[in-house]
Order: sequence, then C-alpha cells, then structure tokens
Amino acid sequence: MGRKLKHHEQKLLRKVDFNTYKSDNDHREHAIMRRYGVQKRDDYAKYNRLAGSLRQLAHKIAALEPTDDFRRKHEDLMLEKLFTMGILGTGGSGRGKLSDVEHKVTVSAFCRRRLPVVMTKLRMADNVTAAIKFIEQGHVRVGTDVMTDPAYLVTRNMEDFVTWVDSSKIKRNIMKYRDQLDDFELEAL
Repeated sequence: MGRKLKHHEQKLLRKVDFNTYKSDNDHREHAIMRRYGVQKRDDYAKYNRLAGSLRQLAHKIAALEPTDDFRRKHEDLMLEKLFTMGILGTGGSGRGKLSDVEHKVTVSAFCRRRLPVVMTKLRMADNVTAAIKFIEQGHVRVGTDVMTDPAYLVTRNMEDFVTWVDSSKIKRNIMKYRDQLDDFELEAL
C-alpha cells in the first residue's frame, strides 16, 4: 500500500465511488441474477421488458375513467392473471389495486416464480444452486412433465405439483429416510 492520504485527498475521495459504475446499472442486475440463480442475461432482459410493458399497460388503464366498464373489466383481468401467476399477492375484483402493478411487478417478482426458487421455498433443496443442479439433471417434475430448464415459471396452481421424478435417487433416499420405501419400489428402482 502507498502512503497515507492527506486530509483534502480523503475528502475528495469520499465523493467518488469506485465500486459502482453508471454502465453497470448499480450492480442491481448482477445481484438479482446471483440471488435467484438466473444464468442467462437474456432471461433477465426478458423479465425486465415484461415488467416494463405491464407497468405501461397499467398506466394506460389507469388513465381511463374510474367508472368505465372497460377499465374495470381489464383491470380485474390483469390483476387476476398476475395473481394466478404468483407475481402479485392479491388478485382482481376488489382484492388488489392497479397501483400494485406499478410497485410490485418487478424482475425479482418474476424470478421468485422460477422453478429453482420455488423448490427452495418448498424445502426440496437447500439453496438455489443445488435446485438448479437437480433440475438440469432431470430429477424434478412439474405435474407429469420432467423439467430440465431452470427458467421455467411455476404458477400458483402448479406449485403444489412440483415433485421428484419417480426414478430419482433423491426421491428414493428421502423415502428411505422417512421409512416409507416399499420393497416393490426397491425392485422397480
């Protein structure tokens, strides 16, 4: 390390931040991608565009008269769709507000509905990176379909159907640990 900085030099350096740059968009993109295990920058860009267009649509709907039937119908449809997807906490028809779309529909809201994050929330994996490995190796299914894409968005209804594949060794070890493993299943696996 060099010499100790003088008082006026320290004062000047307080005004400069060498960790964040304007071109990096305040590291928000990287932090979200790391937190939710988003592997492709393209996925982040898609979520960002989707959130932006939803905000634009909500703004245009809000510009209509509050008593307009068209506005009420499409406001309820939008809020209900975002609720069933799991993006918003409350749905349409009096349960949610259009202003929630402005404040709560973000890239993070879409990332929280990704399959690895849902698996972590359901305690199927310790962390998001382990869940991504399980998905890529083909150990997880949603409903009847085996998922190998970690970018799969799980809706609120499909969240109950996230399970292990029947032939998965992970499922076998879990059943063995819980003393639920059948002799018939031992031969089948």
